[in-house]
Amino acid sequence: MADFLNFLFYPLSNAIMTILTGITALYWIFTFIAGDFLGDMDVDVDVDADGGADYDTDTEADIKGEGTEKSFFTKAMEYINVGKVPFMVVYSTFKFLAWILTLVSSLILGTAAWGWRSALLLIPIFIITFFITRFATKPLVKLYRVMGYNGEDKHDLLGRIAKMRSTISGEKIGAAELVINRDVIRINVKSKSGNIINYNDDVMIASESPDKRYYYVVPEITVDNVV
Repeated sequence: MADFLNFLFYPLSNAIMTILTGITALYWIFTFIAGDFLGDMDVDVDVDADGGADYDTDTEADIKGEGTEKSFFTKAMEYINVGKVPFMVVYSTFKFLAWILTLVSSLILGTAAWGWRSALLLIPIFIITFFITRFATKPLVKLYRVMGYNGEDKHDLLGRIAKMRSTISGEKIGAAELVINRDVIRINVKSKSGNIINYNDDVMIASESPDKRYYYVVPEITVDNVV
């Protein structure tokens, strides 16, 4: 038993992954006790607001050209089926697979003699695990589809107040952020009037573009901007 515990926490790479996997296991234990074991416990990346313009949650959106290109992070999350399966389920699958690969590689490569350098092995392991996770979660995609899971609940953004994260004017598309249920949502926006709207200004989401790729915004009406 002592040898097994030593194997789980030595070398450093094993210890890191054992601790991370243990934290995830505790999360699922508490989730199970709470009675929402298969529920959507987390926010998914790149969800649609009423089937409309794309927005990102807790991630940077790529605003290039017309601002319609999905960010690299969003594409990466879609690749491993986030959105079709709750994020926390995919994340837990990733960590479990990475933990197993780390333990196996420590036996095959004898990383116990590497000291702290064994932690560097986690870089290629994470890359390999990323691709394996896509196939490991495919059966879960079917399961959650049968359960009626359709990703994060859609939000009606029209009329909400957001804060600009870039300066826009004319036909330029920029980014704005708003908070819904403690989730930071980043959206593509364009000035409705074409007038300049500066970084960090508060704006109201007025309407959605015909192609549903961005929102039109107007400056929030306050005492300061009407006097």
